[in-house]
Amino acid sequence: QVQLVESGGGLVQPGDSLRLSCVASGRTFSSYTMAWFRQAPGKERNFVAAINWRTDIARYGDSVKGRFTISRDNAKNTVYLQMNSLQPEDTAVYYCAASTTSLLVATTRNYDYWGQGTQVAVSS
Repeated sequence: QVQLVESGGGLVQPGDSLRLSCVASGRTFSSYTMAWFRQAPGKERNFVAAINWRTDIARYGDSVKGRFTISRDNAKNTVYLQMNSLQPEDTAVYYCAASTTSLLVATTRNYDYWGQGTQVAVSS
């Protein structure tokens, strides 16, 4: 049974930074793609970033390029999302997801496993 557990969310001011963590357990993830999605109230779940666990190649959504960085620590089975220059429009629940494909896909239907989400709120 695959488990993904996110942490690191919180309330910050515009311009601040946060780092989200996703601890993965239950399988060997070396061939997986790991990703972050986010969902604001009343809106659909949108792609933020993805990383191939084996190659470390990453992909980003247009709205976060240059501000967010996805990374992974193999020894800790953990994926991170470093978020800088946060803005109110970044407010959402952030979800960690895992796909058994090695492709850096950006659609929710391609992900097999999901975490419970962590809330990020950006407000002055």
